[in-house]
Amino acid sequence: MTILIPVDSKDRHQCIISSIEENKAWAFVTLDEGKIAKVEFFDRREDITCWIDAVVVINELEYVWPFMDEGIIALIAPTQKSIDEIVEAFLFKDLHDFTV
Repeated sequence: MTILIPVDSKDRHQCIISSIEENKAWAFVTLDEGKIAKVEFFDRREDITCWIDAVVVINELEYVWPFMDEGIIALIAPTQKSIDEIVEAFLFKDLHDFTV
């Protein structure tokens, strides 16, 4: 399972989610058996060649249609900020669905 998160820096433990338009990097999180197996940072979303299962954005105003057109699930982190908080909420299904 892979999750893509727009973040404000490439510091794994300091970065927080940001808007797609203002993000400094993309955190590409790989999960294995309910745990974070790897976190990679990319400058551009186009540099990611692996399959993305879900993208998590900061609010419902984000432009996620290109992701949805590719079959990627779009979720909203209403209160979660860090990668760990977002992954935990993802695993417990506490993230909000992106309503169309």
